[in-house]
Amino acid sequence: MEEFVKYIVSELVSDPSMVSVTMTPESEKVMIIKVTVPKEEMGKVIGKGGKVADAIRRIVRASTYKMDKKYIVKIGEKE
Repeated sequence: MEEFVKYIVSELVSDPSMVSVTMTPESEKVMIIKVTVPKEEMGKVIGKGGKVADAIRRIVRASTYKMDKKYIVKIGEKE
């Protein structure tokens, strides 16, 4: 799932090498997928009114519907 999210976000930004995606367990059945991009690329990943970010979250939710784990996508900027 980590690579899938990285592929989606990399297609949205100017420099795909600046995209960082990490996956950490929050609990036994919940995984956090943390996406970080440079500050100037945040608008492309979040979208107007958060529509792009919502779409990414929906895709992840739909693709993991029958899995035993829940995946939460969090988007932040690189320092």
